[in-house]
Amino acid sequence: MSSPTRALPQPTLQGRLIELRPLQDSDAADLLRAAADGELWKLTVTVIPGPDTVEQYIATALAGRDAGTVLPYVIVLRDSGRIVGSTRFWKIDPANRKMEIGHTWLSQSVQRSAVNTEAKYLLLRHAFEVLQAVRVQFTTDELNLRSRAAILRLGAQQEGIVRHERIMPDGRKRNSVRFSIIDPEWPAVRQHLRELLAR
Repeated sequence: MSSPTRALPQPTLQGRLIELRPLQDSDAADLLRAAADGELWKLTVTVIPGPDTVEQYIATALAGRDAGTVLPYVIVLRDSGRIVGSTRFWKIDPANRKMEIGHTWLSQSVQRSAVNTEAKYLLLRHAFEVLQAVRVQFTTDELNLRSRAAILRLGAQQEGIVRHERIMPDGRKRNSVRFSIIDPEWPAVRQHLRELLAR
């Protein structure tokens, strides 16, 4: 990994169903359309951009990219070119070769499909095989049982609960569940994800 003060290269990551393309300022309208599929900004267990917040959402992500701590992506269906969500690497720590995958959300119409599995596979492969990460972590709301189950299904290990880890927009003090995959575990996780995607 490069210096924490210099942005990392951010190639488009291509899979069979989707591609992960670097987030751009011009993606605001498409992100809003994706989030409107299910009115996802109404969820209280995560933060998803809505009409009043999408510009700041993108600005914050791009500022993180400029600082070298975030690589934000839009999730694009390859067959239609439609943006159906977003995800990112963040908390990138080049000195310790670790990062977090988070801020992941998907339009309601593609939830519980192979889209999330392929997105995670592409990100994890890039992290371990290109960025040479030794640790990739995931953090989700203690109350978000669907997200917790999805992370475990990837093959990540639950490490514990971080109490009052952040304050949500409604003022709730959120307890967060932390998961991780470390580099010796990646070959088995990679095989597991490939088997899931082959079904």
